[in-house]
Amino acid sequence: MQPCSSSFARTSLCGLVLLASCQWAHAQLTAIVAVEPTARKAAHSILRSAMESGLSKAASQNAVVTTSEDLADVMRTTRSAGYDVFIGPAQVAASALQRGYELVGSTDKSEQYLLVGTPQVPSVGAMKDRRLYLPQQDSIYTYMARGMLNEAGLSFKDLKTVQHEKFPQAGLTAVMLGSADATVVRADEWAEWSATHPGGARVLATSMPVPGGFTVVVKKDLPAETRARLAQWFGSASQQAGLAPVSQRPQAQEYQRVAELGLFTPSGLPGVQRITAKEAQKLQGQGAVIVDTRTEKEFKTRRIKGALWAAYVEKSLKDVAFNAAQDDFTALDKLTQAPPAKPVIFACNGAECWKSYKAAKVAAGKGYKTVYWLRGGLPEWAADGLPTEGE
Repeated sequence: MQPCSSSFARTSLCGLVLLASCQWAHAQLTAIVAVEPTARKAAHSILRSAMESGLSKAASQNAVVTTSEDLADVMRTTRSAGYDVFIGPAQVAASALQRGYELVGSTDKSEQYLLVGTPQVPSVGAMKDRRLYLPQQDSIYTYMARGMLNEAGLSFKDLKTVQHEKFPQAGLTAVMLGSADATVVRADEWAEWSATHPGGARVLATSMPVPGGFTVVVKKDLPAETRARLAQWFGSASQQAGLAPVSQRPQAQEYQRVAELGLFTPSGLPGVQRITAKEAQKLQGQGAVIVDTRTEKEFKTRRIKGALWAAYVEKSLKDVAFNAAQDDFTALDKLTQAPPAKPVIFACNGAECWKSYKAAKVAAGKGYKTVYWLRGGLPEWAADGLPTEGE
């Protein structure tokens, strides 16, 4: 390109090039540190101000870092690409990697998880109608528990109770005291505990390797040079901010297995017809109402064109046997444009989002005559090039 001259045309052209090249530099880099329940000690060593300073220098732009222990909320932001950088446990990275992010690496080597039960429980299959102790339902421990139960042909619905608490280490104590029949622990936790409590519990199943510590992923649509500098910073200089160097490069299939273990909805829903995005668009043209069950922020940011908003506020298990009484779907009663006699299509953020699954089941139970479920949700709709709207 020729140097800019004083002529108006060349000045304008150079100005446009400069604007285009500098547009990203004026943007704000956003990052979130997602804290696994058992990683609070490691997370407390992270200095947010130092990380903001380090990322700002690495990316040559202002960086803002957020921390959160609400894994359910963090998982929602991975589905809506809410941050440029995610720093968190394997399940957070696994979700983001399916939505336009690339792997930088992890801080710790991969590790295995164990389903541990009382001596009276001979196998995983024998967990039917028994009690399981787990941390919050979006923790990596819960993901592993679901996977190991599924391999034995069991679901959380087959258990007597699934007790979710804040501290996974207390699960072994619960098993020893008899207030729970099984729990999930890391292999190193089990090695330490079993050495001081011989015969107190037994290993029922062992998971496949899972990326350990914090995993870092960045948006693919960041400039290549920015991504390279961020990767270099996380690999060497992040220790100054209290985050161990991202020195491990787990295999992609390890994250894929985690994603499949955690949140995938069933492929079908009895009493409700599952449809594709193109089928949903055709039905919408025939008068069916598409109901978006995501959060208001997600709905306003981007949505299926013409969709109505009715948030499904879930607190129940992400399981086919969820307890709808624990959730809040009063928004459905306020949807005057979607009365029970009118066909309705429920959608959210794809196969990993349970809100539309639960909403469709609740609506069918409330007397809605014709209920459809768009399992692929907004991601499938957008991937098919169908019209969207929003901010």
